[in-house]
Amino acid sequence: MLYERESELARIESAVRQAQAGRSSVLLLTGPLGIGRSTLLQQAGMSPPGDLRVLRANAAPMEQDFAFGIVHQLLSPLLADDLPGPGDHGAGSAARPAPSGGLPAPGTHEVPASEAVLHGLRSLLADVCATTPVLLLVDDLQWVDLPSLRWLAYLARRTHGMRVALVCTLREGDPRAQHPLVGDLADAADVLCPAPLSLDSTRALIHHHLGEPAEDDYAHACHDTCAGNPLLLQSVLRDLALDGHRPTADQADRVRAARPAQLRDRLAGCLHAQPGPVRDVAAAIAAFGDHGEPDLIQRHAGLDTISYQRSLRALRRLGLLTRHDTPRFLHRVVRDAVESALTIAERERSRDAAAEILHQAGRPAAHVADLLMAVTATRRPWAIGVLRTAAETALRRGEPDAAARYLRRALLESTGGDGERARLLIDLATAERGIDPAACERHISQAVRLLSSATDRAAATLLIPPSFLGEATPSVVDLLRDVSEDFEPAAPHHGSPREIVLRLEARLWHAGHEDPAELAGAVERLRSLGTTPPLETDGARELTAVLINAGVLASALPAPDIAALAGQILEREPMTSARARTALPLVALALYAADAVEVINTHRSCEPHTDLPEAGAHAENALIQLARGRLTRAREQADRATRLADADWREPAAVVRAAVAMESGNVQLIERLLKDSGQRWPANLATTAVRQLLGASLDARRGRATDALKSLLACGRQLEAAGWRNSALFPWRPRAIALHHRLGEVGPALALAEEELAWARQWAAPAALGRALRLHALLPGGGGVPALHESVEILRTSANRLELARTLLQLGRALEGGKESEAVLREAVDLTTACGAPWLTERARAALGAAAPSQEAPLTDGERKVVSLVGRGLTNQEIADELGVSTRAVEKRLTSCYRKLGVAGRRGLLGGRSRPGAFVPH
Repeated sequence: MLYERESELARIESAVRQAQAGRSSVLLLTGPLGIGRSTLLQQAGMSPPGDLRVLRANAAPMEQDFAFGIVHQLLSPLLADDLPGPGDHGAGSAARPAPSGGLPAPGTHEVPASEAVLHGLRSLLADVCATTPVLLLVDDLQWVDLPSLRWLAYLARRTHGMRVALVCTLREGDPRAQHPLVGDLADAADVLCPAPLSLDSTRALIHHHLGEPAEDDYAHACHDTCAGNPLLLQSVLRDLALDGHRPTADQADRVRAARPAQLRDRLAGCLHAQPGPVRDVAAAIAAFGDHGEPDLIQRHAGLDTISYQRSLRALRRLGLLTRHDTPRFLHRVVRDAVESALTIAERERSRDAAAEILHQAGRPAAHVADLLMAVTATRRPWAIGVLRTAAETALRRGEPDAAARYLRRALLESTGGDGERARLLIDLATAERGIDPAACERHISQAVRLLSSATDRAAATLLIPPSFLGEATPSVVDLLRDVSEDFEPAAPHHGSPREIVLRLEARLWHAGHEDPAELAGAVERLRSLGTTPPLETDGARELTAVLINAGVLASALPAPDIAALAGQILEREPMTSARARTALPLVALALYAADAVEVINTHRSCEPHTDLPEAGAHAENALIQLARGRLTRAREQADRATRLADADWREPAAVVRAAVAMESGNVQLIERLLKDSGQRWPANLATTAVRQLLGASLDARRGRATDALKSLLACGRQLEAAGWRNSALFPWRPRAIALHHRLGEVGPALALAEEELAWARQWAAPAALGRALRLHALLPGGGGVPALHESVEILRTSANRLELARTLLQLGRALEGGKESEAVLREAVDLTTACGAPWLTERARAALGAAAPSQEAPLTDGERKVVSLVGRGLTNQEIADELGVSTRAVEKRLTSCYRKLGVAGRRGLLGGRSRPGAFVPH
């Protein structure tokens, strides 16, 4: 396939027309490897006019010593009837002039070509040209045998009066391309240099090879990676096309990584023909990879400046290097070709030498480490230090995988004592905390056995991150207990030992939070701290956070007390990435359960420059939005947390996402989470309960209420057995109440509803209590409309707008028409719409349609929002800020509301709320 070669083809056609008109031409097509010279030459001779004779010759590296071989390829068709064979001549016969009308015999030795022989060959061609124009095509001039090259150079300067067009191709960069005879021919010719392909032609080639247009990212990847070289591009595309590859954006990285074996072998053959200095420079560039610099590459190659520059020019003319000043291979397959010519031992020595040169030059440790990683073994005394420094840099960049690779290699290089090995194991475990907790635990355990200091052993053990929701493994618990025994519990500890003792205690309490006895012990320990526990140090805050979590799970303290303690922790705790490695993220969970998420926002507003990990920040944001009933925003934040989560945050992010899915009733998301939970979630009480709740939610959505109820009751039995009684975190009772009611099982529903209400009054979180009152009012003897009014008043103090909307919807239906019913249903419509709960909005609209009097002019959505905010006591300016509009717009909407509702002003709107059955607009 030829693209963007129209100008070259037009120039050849012009030369042919000149030959037909009696004027000769000499053209030289030149360029780097793979630019398409041979294809262009082949195309030029495919459809000659009827009165044109086309004579071809193709040179080859293995035939350079075959004297007059190219001449024979070109001219033998002219004398096919009477040519002397090789057996008719001696070794030197080719030097003798040919008989009239004959050619010199081809030979296997280079022989001189006399002026008479050259003239005779020209005359032979001239005789043919006299009757028929001739097009001579010679491919790969750099490999033409010397006698033939001498004749071609001779002919190029003596074509005057001949009806001939001579077109040759020459690959730049080859040693023979610098031969003086080639230079003579080039001086007599018009030189044509085909350019690299443009992006449009790259797209056309992709379409040709893969059968469909390429997406933009894919096309750019092809163009950038192959630099417009047709050979590179077609080799990559042919290789990819074998497995049904498609040119889509998500496949762009495959283009960048492709390394066709056939192309590698062809390039290796090309490099093999180069002089030693050129091969040495290529090997040096390969050894340094992306970290080579001109002076370092020259030093590695062992060349003087002149030889080095000459070799670089040769590689550039061959088209193997980019156009940048710093030597870099055009494509990764070029490096493969260079290295394929080296033995394994030669590659090792070359890379090791490059690492030594880079280190001596003071280059970044990460660059030196990359070269060390490519060597099987090096005993450089500086290697371990470089690898550790590179690992530290990688961790700062947020690349724990790279840091772990460097440190594993450092361990292989280590020949020091226990102290050095223990430090390396601890560094490796630190890198693995967020990507491979099991490996982190294993390496800490190995390091602890090598450390002699109790403090060092404890500090190393504390590097194992706690599992937020599940139990620690038995091996971790044993390790925590072992190192704890090194510290006398009764002895007074101060400073660093004191911190270690507190953090060890926190980890041990947290490790047993699925054991009801351990949970009860943690609650007692929390009570012993009082209402203002000591929180000055990290260890004290971590211990209190763990104990608060126990109090939340067991519902042992009222929610306001839990919120107050959690707030005290956040007041003293900086929001840094170190929080992800402790139990402190449990504080956010406690505030969510206590319906007090505004404490988190208050803390964040005081410290806006947080470096909390993105996954953790998004998970906390999802909890905040979920606690406010904003399902759309909660889903967005939970999805982001899941995408960004490392090993520390993978489980919490998944649980938060599951809570959002259940609250929103998203069947597709629930199904996906159930599938993931069986493959990726660890087996512990929290995740088991979440899986059961997800399964029950899916069954209920699909009409399998009995199956859903069985799952919920089984979940409840497990949680109760462990002492986990908090319905705010695991709402099995509220959902079981609704299902009992749906199935007509009033007795069990009422028993659970009373149990839930008693718990909620004790827990005293507005969202939980308002929900319990609503569910109790659903049942006979559950309080009816007065209970729903109480629920509404309580929920107005909660951040959870969705729970308020649910109660308003139930209250509006219970009122069975009238202005109050219409008002609360309108408010329910607005709230459910704002929360992103369209299924509830539909129910509220349907109920509103039955309750709203037809004679009144309806309020617009904007007007209802304004009136609702007036009902909450907001000023016009506060309403404008809430809605993001001007105060003038608020005033206009209020004026319209007064007219439609027949009231005189704000007092009329607010006054209606105190009269039973009065209109309470929203």
